[in-house]
Amino acid sequence: MRHILKLHVRKRALLASLLIFNMLMATRVILSRSVHPLLPKRTPFLHFAPKHLPKSQSCPLWSSSFSFCLRLHKSATTNPSLASRPCSFLSATAMASSASVDEALGTNPLLQDFDFPPFDVVDAKHVRPGIRALLKKLEGDLEELERTVEPTWPKLVVPLEKIVDRLTVVWGLVDHLKSVKDSLELRSAIEEVQPEKVKFQLRLGQSKPIYNAFKAILESPDWQTLTEARKRIVESQIKEAVLCGVSLEDDKRDKFNKIKQELERLSHKFEENVLDATKKFEKLVTDKNEIEGLPATALGMAAQTAVSKGHENATAENGPWIITLDGPSFLSVMQHARNRSLREEIYRAYVTRASSGDMDNTAIIDSILKLRLEKAKLLNYNNYAEVSMATKMATVEKAEELLEKLRSASWNAAVQDMEDLKNFSKSKDAPEAYDLNHWDTSFWSERLRESKFDINEEELRPYFSLPKVMDGLFNLANILFGINVEPADGLAPVWNNDVRFYRIKDSSGSPIAYFYFDPYTRPSEKKGGAWMDEVLARSHVLSRDGASARLPVAHMVCNQTPPVGNKPSLMTFHEVETVFHEFGHALQHMLTKQDEGLVAGIRGIEWDAVELPSQFMENWCYHRDTLMSIAKHYETGETLPEETYKKLLAARTFRAGSLSLRQIRFASVDLKLHTDYKPGGSESIFDVDRRVSERTQVIPPLPEDRFLCGFSHIFAGGYAAGYYSYKWAEVLSADAFSAFEDAGLDDSKAVKETGHKFRETILALGGGKPPLEVFVEFRGREPSPEPLLRHNGLLATASA
Repeated sequence: MRHILKLHVRKRALLASLLIFNMLMATRVILSRSVHPLLPKRTPFLHFAPKHLPKSQSCPLWSSSFSFCLRLHKSATTNPSLASRPCSFLSATAMASSASVDEALGTNPLLQDFDFPPFDVVDAKHVRPGIRALLKKLEGDLEELERTVEPTWPKLVVPLEKIVDRLTVVWGLVDHLKSVKDSLELRSAIEEVQPEKVKFQLRLGQSKPIYNAFKAILESPDWQTLTEARKRIVESQIKEAVLCGVSLEDDKRDKFNKIKQELERLSHKFEENVLDATKKFEKLVTDKNEIEGLPATALGMAAQTAVSKGHENATAENGPWIITLDGPSFLSVMQHARNRSLREEIYRAYVTRASSGDMDNTAIIDSILKLRLEKAKLLNYNNYAEVSMATKMATVEKAEELLEKLRSASWNAAVQDMEDLKNFSKSKDAPEAYDLNHWDTSFWSERLRESKFDINEEELRPYFSLPKVMDGLFNLANILFGINVEPADGLAPVWNNDVRFYRIKDSSGSPIAYFYFDPYTRPSEKKGGAWMDEVLARSHVLSRDGASARLPVAHMVCNQTPPVGNKPSLMTFHEVETVFHEFGHALQHMLTKQDEGLVAGIRGIEWDAVELPSQFMENWCYHRDTLMSIAKHYETGETLPEETYKKLLAARTFRAGSLSLRQIRFASVDLKLHTDYKPGGSESIFDVDRRVSERTQVIPPLPEDRFLCGFSHIFAGGYAAGYYSYKWAEVLSADAFSAFEDAGLDDSKAVKETGHKFRETILALGGGKPPLEVFVEFRGREPSPEPLLRHNGLLATASA
């Protein structure tokens, strides 16, 4: 197991060895998507799946781990807190020098010199002219770089970073709005200019003058004098250039480029179909008996949805109510609706999303897999999984070995989980007890958990109001990492009134980072899941004053239950875990001390290593002092009873085997589709899923199950042949947390000292050092799977 860890050190982030081409392509998923060298593809951390990183860094499918207010005219000189202004794009001088930039372009917000992105004023009408003007300017910059390039840092990497960063930030702004403020107009505009953006990315990634300059640095006598971070940049750029097709001959390169263009188009279409299919489904309920069992929070949310759909007099008590496939609504029905036929209807709708009619993703998946295989063959790889692993720490064999070890450790526990549900439902004389199906497991799991641990998640909601959760989270960050998080609303434009903006200061009171937080679900315009993504990366090259580095900026996006009536957002414990998870991603981006922009924060970190900080933060949700600081009744201020905390802790490993197998199914089918699946052959993608499910699901999937048609992580994000990263990162994160356990969780001094070490290694070093070396520097040894199995209650099973 230890040698596997050597080769895979983290789950999902920016691949340390990713090149510029991939980085630019990855700018958005949930984040997820494929991957850019500098940033993970924005894919939501769909916590249903998927901080959906790089864009999102996407998180696992519905599991507990399953992504600026000075206005444009204000300058850093008028605001001391922005001494290191985040970014500066096309200056007025540069704009005026371009003959193609007319007066209208001069006022385009995408082309302005801004400190924080103008999210509040960018509109679909700005996309076509803005992106085209930007690409024209960057084309000129690239031509100048190729003409003057020398194998030195100032003549190669500095101008290259400026080109990459400009496109990354501006396109990232537009792409982010598409994820959180979707509209047909914005889609159309992005779809029109996207091929032009991809064309430029290909031109940049396949630049032989740049490639040759990096090789010259690698082969020069001065190589050994470079810092480790700079060596990592050079090596990753060379590797990614090759993967980008720089060595292909003209006809093969043309074919390669056409494939990249089509893959980008198909990826966006896939994601749009999932969003549209999710939005399209609405179940209007007028009889309260049909939704018996739904908690007050869910009824209130369903009534609010009904009001937004024209039922002006809808109330939580009397309806009507509208059920959707959006995360909070879907999960509430699965877990609490006593109406079995309703659960079945909603479940079937969910697992068949985007699998029929105009929104059918089946053919798109086949096309994506076919094109990925063709791309791999052009690059002389046997399959796409090998291409994916070329920039990860793992190999296909090691990833499969890891998944099998965890599968075997989880299987018997999962079988017992199902037996427990059957026996419990029989004891309650449930008609379905002898034929439990997929739409029954969540419902009876909740009932069994309530019975076994006397915990009702809905009854816990009043203790987890969003304001208290955030206060507790920020206090934890202060204790562990010595930082202060303070509201900075009004400092930066936002895209929705519910979005909060925060400033992070170090112990001296100096600002070191900023982040946005968009917490609530908005099914009509916002993609599902949860994710973190970068807005701006730390960089000395892009410093405003030439001295201090540009400060990093992130955004965290969730889809949790919004406030209902006069109540604040009351969160489920799962939603609490999700916020902690995404904040972990954001911390690695924001607390970096790496000034080399191409490997700062989450940039340059191997994708199968990036989930470590996020999953690490989830562990603190079970830490007594942390939880008790969060869990305050929103009305009375009463702290969560000690007995309830103990029950919550005892319930932590409830159905751990089943939850583990669920993630292993996703990871395994991902690898199978990208290794031995033959597009157009006798076996369909759904046949592959069923074959994988025989070893990973106690209850076989429905014959009509089409969950793959909604699997955005691998078809619209950066997790293709990389979903295994979630399980790998769990090994790393659990072992990292065990360092705090070893030091003593009740020893405040030891916790602070260990937290400081975690910050100075895992959070500070970015992609400037190999992840395994970073982990060993923190932990003092290589990773061990024992803490994960112990935390999940599976250690005895694995030993047996």
